Amino acid sequence: MNAAAATLRAMDDTPPAGHASAAASTGTGTAHEYLLEGHGPLASTGVLLIHGLTGTPNEMRLLAKGLNRAGFTVLAVQLAGHCGTQDDLVATRWQDWVASARRGADRLMQHTGQPVITCGLSMGALLALALAIERPRQVAGVVALSTTFRYDGWSIPGYTRLAFLLPLFRALGIGRRSVFMEAPPYGIKDEALRERVVAQMHSGDSAAAGLPGNPWWSVIELRALSAYVKRNLGKVHAPCLVMHARHDDIAAAGNAQDIVRGVRHAPVELVLLDDSYHMITIDRDRRTVLARTVAFAESIAQKQQHQPGQEGSAP
Repeated sequence: MNAAAATLRAMDDTPPAGHASAAASTGTGTAHEYLLEGHGPLASTGVLLIHGLTGTPNEMRLLAKGLNRAGFTVLAVQLAGHCGTQDDLVATRWQDWVASARRGADRLMQHTGQPVITCGLSMGALLALALAIERPRQVAGVVALSTTFRYDGWSIPGYTRLAFLLPLFRALGIGRRSVFMEAPPYGIKDEALRERVVAQMHSGDSAAAGLPGNPWWSVIELRALSAYVKRNLGKVHAPCLVMHARHDDIAAAGNAQDIVRGVRHAPVELVLLDDSYHMITIDRDRRTVLARTVAFAESIAQKQQHQPGQEGSAP
């Protein structure tokens, strides 16, 4: 989701002092990922941050900084095909995005020596859940923010209900360069903040602000990822924190309820927010989102401290 990335570029485009990007500091990862070293007793608990479709790691920066200030080690991963051109993105499939998240979890776990907390925004929430489904020993907790199983918020045009036809279009070679452009309010309730976003979203720098719309063919992949995650929610065994705006303009709150109903073998905490739209990590409820995420991560860290030696992941 490029709105948040654009906002972060306008607000603050640098990591906290004393912290280098993962790619720069270790020679591994991708150019736009960043690793924030933890400190104190929480440093061994890692939080993997996963951005949304057409977004960038930059859109997770405010949350990353807050978690890191609390002591956690944080890695914001870059998904395959992102931070480049539209052609780069449409050349990737949902399995490539899962592989990117998996790679990030592996790197973070190698760094901390503990199972990680996966935290995703929008489509990133689906990827956070996908890792919990396929690697239950590697994921200690899941934070799902503005989960997007489907685009059904109040600002979504009615014609998008025909998205089920997109696979047919792709089979016929139609729509490779077609895009669903984002429209007001761009997932942001705060009007002043929204104005800053609009100024950045069309800057042309996709590495900082993401792409200005969702390519048709990428929406096909999101729908396939959504179907995979939804039918496998019963395999999630990690505690989940689910936060969603009641009046989400992109993905209605029913998307969050799908997790509550689908995850049957782990506790699910649902938090509905009243003063934001889709981009809850930067909108008016951002401090609540950070505080609840930190509290959830602290509860996971406390469990890990009483259960040492949990390294390893399911094949």
